[in-house]
Amino acid sequence: MLDVLLSDAERAVRDEARAFVRDAVDPDLLRAMDADEVRYPREYVQALGEANLLGLRFDPRWGGRGMGWTAETAVLEEIGALGSSLGCLYSLPSIVGEALHRFGTDEQKERYLRPTLAGALTCAEALTEPRGGSDFFGATCRATRHGDVFVLEGAKRFIVGGEGADYFLVYARTGGDDAHPHQAISAFLVDRDFGVKVEYLYGLMGTRGGGTARISFPSIEVPAANLVGELHGGAAVFNRMMVPERMTSAAGSLGPARAALEIAVRYADRRKAFGKPIRRFQAVSFQLADAATKLDAARGLVHLAARTADDDRDARRLVSEAKKFATTSAWEVINIAMQVIGGIGYTTVFPVERMLRDARLPMIWTGSNEIMDLLIQHELFAEVLGREDDTRDAEADAGDPTATEEKVYE
Repeated sequence: MLDVLLSDAERAVRDEARAFVRDAVDPDLLRAMDADEVRYPREYVQALGEANLLGLRFDPRWGGRGMGWTAETAVLEEIGALGSSLGCLYSLPSIVGEALHRFGTDEQKERYLRPTLAGALTCAEALTEPRGGSDFFGATCRATRHGDVFVLEGAKRFIVGGEGADYFLVYARTGGDDAHPHQAISAFLVDRDFGVKVEYLYGLMGTRGGGTARISFPSIEVPAANLVGELHGGAAVFNRMMVPERMTSAAGSLGPARAALEIAVRYADRRKAFGKPIRRFQAVSFQLADAATKLDAARGLVHLAARTADDDRDARRLVSEAKKFATTSAWEVINIAMQVIGGIGYTTVFPVERMLRDARLPMIWTGSNEIMDLLIQHELFAEVLGREDDTRDAEADAGDPTATEEKVYE
């Protein structure tokens, strides 16, 4: 069904990813990660790099393929079938790489982006702080300049790759206390061996094995050359990165939903009750029809957003809609699959129970789906009414820094 939306080149790279999932990833890795026996699957990231599947959108000069979002979303559906943890680790070079590719110097690209896309370096994004989640511009992590270095102090939490990644893209406050929040944050590349400390490794309901941790920066020195973009220009970096964060969340959710639906369809065809396969009962088959419709609609919206971004059009609303709808639909589809399979689906005999646990997190991370509603309604009012200033809630604008997050998708 997806092939009609893809070019020959996009289908080819999709098929490469499908073969990688089938042949290069040991199912035992998935089980070991879910059992917390693996904290960070470095070999998996290295294998993706060796297969030239990382950072597809980036310039071939740095190791990418110069493709578009449509290709990357097709690949992400395949990778996503492995689960949200491995899907996230696949996406991080795209997310962190966006900051490097767009704002980094050639020296930074040579030192960080090229080896990241080759799988030789692993990366993570350090955004969320203990004091708040979506309140990005209220960050208290601080970087103070002393000559050729910045002294970085503070902590970040819920960092996938917090234990395991070689370097972090870290946002920290560089402006004074009286500076406007949007002009007080900067982005830095921070190597683990600069002195990053792992304070706590989280136990998670799902999405396990990615080294999700709370990390701290105990007055560590970061070279000034590791500043990404302009000093106090972190808002531009952050807003640019919200596109890959949310696009990858949306596309990655399609894979496990598709896998769960296929398991449920096969089960419904084999399982018999009252002398016939349970697919013959509308109570079952209509649920599967509903699940298929949700999945197709989510896929269509994701690829509409991808095509819009590839065409250099304003994709702000579509990206937010895709993230919200695809992650919610994935949760609903996997729930339906479990209901169809019944009691055995609640056991570890089938992977659906793991898929269900994994599917809960994407509705929270990269901006909760409630934040997506905030962005969607703002774009909708601006589009229909043809004006910007009158559409924003004054109280939200003053009290919730995320209310202006959507302004800078360049």
